[in-house]
Amino acid sequence: MTALLTIIIILFVAIAMWQMVKIFDLAQVGSSNNQVADDRDNRINGYLMMGFLIFIYVITIVSFIYLGDLPLVSNSASEHGPGLDSLMIVSMIVIFFVQIVTQFLLHYFAYKYKGEKGRKALFYADNNLLEAVWTIIPVIVLAGLIIYGLFTWNDIMNIDNSDEDPLIIELYAQQFNWKARYGGDDNVLGQSNVRLIDINRANILGLDESDPYAQDDVIVTEMHLPVNRPVVFKMRSQDVLHSAYMPHFRAQMNCVPGMITQFSFTPTVTTEEMRQNPDIVDKVANINKLRLENQEAILNRGQDVRYEFDYLLLCNKICGKSHYNMQMKIVVETQEEFDAWMQEQTTFANSLN
Repeated sequence: MTALLTIIIILFVAIAMWQMVKIFDLAQVGSSNNQVADDRDNRINGYLMMGFLIFIYVITIVSFIYLGDLPLVSNSASEHGPGLDSLMIVSMIVIFFVQIVTQFLLHYFAYKYKGEKGRKALFYADNNLLEAVWTIIPVIVLAGLIIYGLFTWNDIMNIDNSDEDPLIIELYAQQFNWKARYGGDDNVLGQSNVRLIDINRANILGLDESDPYAQDDVIVTEMHLPVNRPVVFKMRSQDVLHSAYMPHFRAQMNCVPGMITQFSFTPTVTTEEMRQNPDIVDKVANINKLRLENQEAILNRGQDVRYEFDYLLLCNKICGKSHYNMQMKIVVETQEEFDAWMQEQTTFANSLN
């Protein structure tokens, strides 16, 4: 595959250099080699423009059929996910409608008004009506999308969880891993500061050991969430700018060194339920088919050949050389299963040496 891509790139570079040389030759006005396009050249270019228009439409349709299921088939697993998906679908419809119309006009006019001997171009100075139309319509459409987006964003960010007993979790980002901290039985996070980090005492997040709220905090490398319960995430970064991205929950927020950012959502689909989603089943089957074809290389890396779907927390900022590997498994389960899992975890006070 790498060799094929290299050959394609070299071919494109050669074609680009060839075209640049032709443009340079045509620009030499008054030289004996100066070439002028005739009717045949113009017809060929006109046909090529229409051919390229057809190519654009065909490749767009093919891409949607084979690669475009994400915007059109929702697999969101959070309460606000369908609203965000609706915003994406509306935006894509508007974008592709404009693309279809403008690309058709661009290529069709290039074909229809191609140069012909004896045809004189019409000088058209201006038209106030046209100017108004192609200014006002985009303003209205863009304003509508922006307002729609702002309302969607406000609905997501201004959720009042005061009456719903939200679960409080801190997401702690560092090159190149995640830690999750739960508030324990009191659901209150203890005070923390990076200056208090003490690896020798297993205080890896810099919790204030004198703070009574910190004693029952639980620090884990695999996050569990109870389904249908609001979760409020407090996000910190130890070193550089990271971005906490949970794609199936339609959630993303930057983790900024020196400050705490926040995002909240309510998970609505357990891990086991999502694994039964037909789209997920198909994707997992395709992934496992590819992994079986390359099982020797996978086994050499010490990995399991069989892939099983899990929700993931990813870093969506290029934070360094191992950015690609910065992820955490998320398990969404019933409240009873979550409570049982929490009982198995070690509190901060018990983890200190």
